[in-house]
Amino acid sequence: MGLSSALYTAISGLQGSSQAMTVTGNNIANSNTVGFKSSSTVFADLLSANIASSSGNSQIGRGSQVQTVQTCFSQGGFESTESGTDIAIEGSGFFIVSDPMSATSLYTRNGNFSFDDDGYLVTADGFRVQGSSYNADGILASGNLSDILVDLVSQIEAEPTENVTLQTNLDSNSDILTGFDITAPEDTSNYATTTTVYDSLGTSHLLTCYFAKNADQQWGWHLTVDADDVGGTAGVVQEIGTGALEFDENGNLLTGGAAAIAALTWDNGSAAQNLTYNFDTTQFNSDSTVFSQDQDGYPSGEVTDVDIAADGTVSVIYSNGETMAIAMISLATFINADGLDAVGNSLYSATSESGSPTIGYPGATQGNLITQALELSNVDLATEFVDLITIQNGYSANSRVITTIDEMMQELLNIKR
Repeated sequence: MGLSSALYTAISGLQGSSQAMTVTGNNIANSNTVGFKSSSTVFADLLSANIASSSGNSQIGRGSQVQTVQTCFSQGGFESTESGTDIAIEGSGFFIVSDPMSATSLYTRNGNFSFDDDGYLVTADGFRVQGSSYNADGILASGNLSDILVDLVSQIEAEPTENVTLQTNLDSNSDILTGFDITAPEDTSNYATTTTVYDSLGTSHLLTCYFAKNADQQWGWHLTVDADDVGGTAGVVQEIGTGALEFDENGNLLTGGAAAIAALTWDNGSAAQNLTYNFDTTQFNSDSTVFSQDQDGYPSGEVTDVDIAADGTVSVIYSNGETMAIAMISLATFINADGLDAVGNSLYSATSESGSPTIGYPGATQGNLITQALELSNVDLATEFVDLITIQNGYSANSRVITTIDEMMQELLNIKR
């Protein structure tokens, strides 16, 4: 061991400082990269020889080396965005994405997603986000990963109305009428309400229900439609159903709460329609009014928007107001995330050190989703600048060692002069 050995010891320090500077510089360069996780350099010493002496064995070091570069997966901050397809993870999970060319699964914290021309939910580099799909019956195919695909040009079929529910109050102080006349419904009824229903083709029809008080605690109802809708004369009111409602002395409904309207045939070629009218009705001493009316049909609709909920559900919103769940985003966690292999573009691949991924849905275990947000880089610039100073001082000190060794070697060469 001599001066030449000491020279190479100092060189190892220069090399280690250079590598550490690369790591720190990379952190600073990615301080604004979405989902980026900073790294730190871990050094280890090098031993070259044992020296025996009367006091025991001694060891001489021959410099340092970069033992490993560790990735820090601490939580980054969040930035709100205007995009409904931007998602951030709060927790330890990773989005699962697939290379469409090789079907290789990779993992990322960068939730800057969008839909491509084919309707796939993808990263900025075209990797397809993975999840579980809902089938036509609305059942989630849990456990089976697939590309999240939304048909952005699809239509939803019309759903004919089957049930109509009216929540109303009929004024107990209303006048008792002698009878209902279909030719003068407004003059022979106490109250009326109109409901829109849909047939099998998605065409809307207006049904008006007239209420006429026949006696104390007894009312008759008469469901009507424009006769032109059922093949009759336009402008003429046609009755398609009638019934009675009976109330107790407290104004609560006793009988007549539901009525069936069978084989209603519209004059537009749609299928014959069966309706059930549900009367959630009271008779109190207050004005007759409709608190709510509901029906379960809707017209056909086109895709107007796609929504990603905080639970990971990807849903399509149609122009008719209906919403249909398409898929559920899946997340992966690892026993040892530090063992993941960075492959660039904020993507990681699983290794034997990381272990196999545990796949699940957003939640306390996998991580919670924050929609319309992105996770910022977890780089702490203050820490990085302190590291710069430390690395620079170490590099300068090792340079000084080389300079000093050079001077000592010159002194050695001068001995023979």
